[in-house]
Amino acid sequence: MPSDVAVVVAAPVPAFELGIVSELFGLRRLDPELPSYRYAICAEQRAPMPTSTGFTVTPTHTLRRLATADLIIVTGAAPPIPPPTPTLLAALRRSAARGATVAAVCTGAFVLGEAGLLDGRRATTHWGYADELAARHPGTTVDPDSIYVVDGPIATSAGASAAIDLCLHLTRTDHGADIANRVARELVVPAHRSGGQSQFTRTPVTAPQLPGSRTLADLLDWAAAHPDADLSVEALAARAAMSPRTFARHFAAATGSSPAAWVRAQRIRLAEQMLERDGATIAAVARRCGLGSPDTLRRHFRAVRGVSPEQYRTAFGAPTR
Repeated sequence: MPSDVAVVVAAPVPAFELGIVSELFGLRRLDPELPSYRYAICAEQRAPMPTSTGFTVTPTHTLRRLATADLIIVTGAAPPIPPPTPTLLAALRRSAARGATVAAVCTGAFVLGEAGLLDGRRATTHWGYADELAARHPGTTVDPDSIYVVDGPIATSAGASAAIDLCLHLTRTDHGADIANRVARELVVPAHRSGGQSQFTRTPVTAPQLPGSRTLADLLDWAAAHPDADLSVEALAARAAMSPRTFARHFAAATGSSPAAWVRAQRIRLAEQMLERDGATIAAVARRCGLGSPDTLRRHFRAVRGVSPEQYRTAFGAPTR
């Protein structure tokens, strides 16, 4: 279980992402029962470095510190991304070879790609740079919609605040759902975020007016509160007093997602909560989430999360009754 965390920075240091990682792993929590870590900010030289917002930071250690870290997190910078040095690439390869978890936030994925750590793996980065990452590293399956991707000991996240999601996931994996949720509460952030990056690439749901006095946001609130109802495009369109085609067009313009994909994300999110918090049977979870049968729940859950509901519960939740 990681207790030694090192974050790698290069100029210009992304101040926001460094702040997130430092908050998650570099500070002691208010709750003394929550985990604490040995934490280091590493660069090739321990000299003041400019950040993306104008002030400077001074690394606490050189790259030699990576030799002992259990978890290494590489930050990125806005393109054009400075090429990583051979010394850094070699240090990352050695760390991965000895079994450390190596993660990247935002465009730090480009550094992992240059080190060869993404070859044959899935990865993500900020949606604005996903095509470039895929072009540079054709041996990598780049997922432009995921908030974060974990493929074995290698992890990557989307832009900026997605670092929070990745760090909380790594905490959840190592310490369980309860600890990660308590950390999230201290940070005043959600323990999970539903959906992918596409929800941030278009207009948020401050929502077009539907016939009558309702907005799309009203309808989404109702649908999220009734996951076991008929949430087909036809049923939602009828509630919105629209044709299915017109409703689907308005929905995609407002959310960047199809109605079916949004509904699935809500149902999987509820399934996660139930698997974490109580011992309901898989069949009961499937019914409550509107997915009908255990087989349907398993198929959709694995497609979204990469594991079965049973595996997720074993890792993060309460035992079944």
